[in-house]
Amino acid sequence: MADVQSFPSLEDLATHLRREIEEKAKKCTLIFAHNGTGKTRLSMVFKELGKEHDADGKTTARDTLYFNAFTEDLFSWDNDLQNDRDRVLRMNRDSAFFDGLAELEMENRIRPILRRYCDFEFQIDYAQGTILFWRETEKDADGNEVPIPIKISRGEENIFIWCFFLAVAQLAIDGQEAYDWVKYLYIDDPISSLDENNAIAVAAHLARMLKDQDRLKAVVSSHHTLFFNVLCNELSKPWQLFLSCDGTGWKLRNTGQTPRFYHVAMLKELHGAAQSGKLYTYHFTILRSIMEKTATFHGFNHVGEVMKRDPDDEDGTLHFRYVQLLSHGSYSLFEPVEMIEENKNIFRRILNNFMSDYRFNPELFPEEEAEEATA
Repeated sequence: MADVQSFPSLEDLATHLRREIEEKAKKCTLIFAHNGTGKTRLSMVFKELGKEHDADGKTTARDTLYFNAFTEDLFSWDNDLQNDRDRVLRMNRDSAFFDGLAELEMENRIRPILRRYCDFEFQIDYAQGTILFWRETEKDADGNEVPIPIKISRGEENIFIWCFFLAVAQLAIDGQEAYDWVKYLYIDDPISSLDENNAIAVAAHLARMLKDQDRLKAVVSSHHTLFFNVLCNELSKPWQLFLSCDGTGWKLRNTGQTPRFYHVAMLKELHGAAQSGKLYTYHFTILRSIMEKTATFHGFNHVGEVMKRDPDDEDGTLHFRYVQLLSHGSYSLFEPVEMIEENKNIFRRILNNFMSDYRFNPELFPEEEAEEATA
């Protein structure tokens, strides 16, 4: 596969992924992409390509068990507005995701996974399609201990849904009859509301789960740097890809021979764009993101401090204002606007100063290329 390939549509991209995964026996495929690039849409297209339909358009077969924002939407809160007590999470029982689960003792499958992250209890009512959560109990009129219902936090809710999915995925991995149709697991951004510690725990657990099986092919996409890096390090030779969208289509870069840390890969992208002159307004947003992570790593309070060489550095102050202004423009990744020449020159100066102050591996940025960029 070439280092970079372009695709005019997500259908073409998903078809390519399926073909490569099958032909080259890719057990685990990891895709890094920023929000707004099309990760969730790609997961849905990938899933749809695995369906078969009859003459009436009814789905007769499928091959992908997926987790994405749509999976989370299968669960919704009933806050008991009338009594303000019996708050439950409702499952959308119209979805095939919940088919056949009542007979599989899902509580006993979910609970050991959930214990890794949360301390609340839960109970699933399959007849009503509801899930009750609690941490404490009280005695009823007959002296029996009954749960005191609670509404768990958004982060806890996401963790619970993730653990629910993992329990179902394990059924597929084990070849359980109700899920023997699953050929692919496609997981998109499972940790949108998690802190860093949980991000590491989720990634490490998922990696172990995927490594210890040979039945299914897995695709995992994420915009979360730490989560992505942990998967890269924990999995055995995953297929590592970087997905981007430039307004005319999608580009897929094979990052197997480049650094795993996406900020370095993105810096290479910016470096190349600065050289070619194909600089768009969104490149300031990417540069700001890299600088923010650098500021945090080096213990600064805000991004402006990584741009000043001393407290009286007027150029650093001016460049910070440019980054602040130009990284918050009202533009779209799908309708990119090219920078005016003046802003291109400012971008190059800011980028060159940043790369001079914070040294990166020079082999990734050949000296002659750097000289051309500053010419």
